[in-house]
Amino acid sequence: MELAVFLQGSGLDGILAILPPFIMIFIFYHFLIVRPQRARQRAHEEMLRNLKVGDKIITSGGIYGTITDINDQVVQVRIADTVKINIRRDAISSLQEPKNSKESDKK
Repeated sequence: MELAVFLQGSGLDGILAILPPFIMIFIFYHFLIVRPQRARQRAHEEMLRNLKVGDKIITSGGIYGTITDINDQVVQVRIADTVKINIRRDAISSLQEPKNSKESDKK
């Protein structure tokens, strides 16, 4: 008898009523934010692993260039005819899109 009175006065019912919406919000957050972010991160890591000499890249600082040499963590990039710089591999944000793909998208 005392247990039933304790449960009524404790607000346990209120906590149990709020719990399902929080679970739904967590699931919603996971599928709409966390999973797509992980997929983008995996794709970026895959791109960094598959870099090769001659690839045209864009650095995270916005520098456009062409890869001339690759080591474990350092990539040498030609940014002008006689200018080559060394950057960390993880400073590469993306590959440049070929100009032809933009023209074919318009058609």
